[in-house]
Amino acid sequence: MTTFALAACSQQQPAGPSPVGTEAPVIVPGSPGAAGRTATPGERVGQTPAATVASDVRFAEAMIPHHRQALEMTALVNDRTTTASIRSFARQITAAQTPEIKAMTGWLAELGRPAPAAHAHAQTAAYGMATQEELNALSAARGTTFDRMFLQLMTRHHEGAVKMAGEELATGRDRRMRLLAKDVYSGQSIEIARMRKALESLPA
Repeated sequence: MTTFALAACSQQQPAGPSPVGTEAPVIVPGSPGAAGRTATPGERVGQTPAATVASDVRFAEAMIPHHRQALEMTALVNDRTTTASIRSFARQITAAQTPEIKAMTGWLAELGRPAPAAHAHAQTAAYGMATQEELNALSAARGTTFDRMFLQLMTRHHEGAVKMAGEELATGRDRRMRLLAKDVYSGQSIEIARMRKALESLPA
């Protein structure tokens, strides 16, 4: 998504408070009524980033397999339909969610936690995930039947992701995970509206 992409670019710049150099002294204010002090070289001053909490970890560990399933569905598109709008949705979803999976996997690695296993779907069952039977039916469908099923499953899937993102925004504290959740919430909400409109336009 756009916001997350910008955040990724911004990581080329020093993140968080700037380190103190060895030139002019930097005075760090003390607590109310207390004297200030001179910062030591290399010390970072300014606002301290919010600590990571369990909600942040749960969000990443649940959203990775959720995104993976979306990519499973988009991978079926080109061989099963020639409908331009469906192919466009698949490209957009793949382009957005592939780097998000990579970002969340890297973030978990920084915490010393592995990414969820390839088929770790159980924890996200309440968030719009397709069942194996539904995925099999989607794989077997072609043409308009595929288009309708894809839009129905992906809309429900997106609604689940928006719910997950809303929970992260309500309880999470990590800056990167909250930024990603904002992207998911806004981007997938827009796609839900577009997919509903596309579904209405399909032949009966």
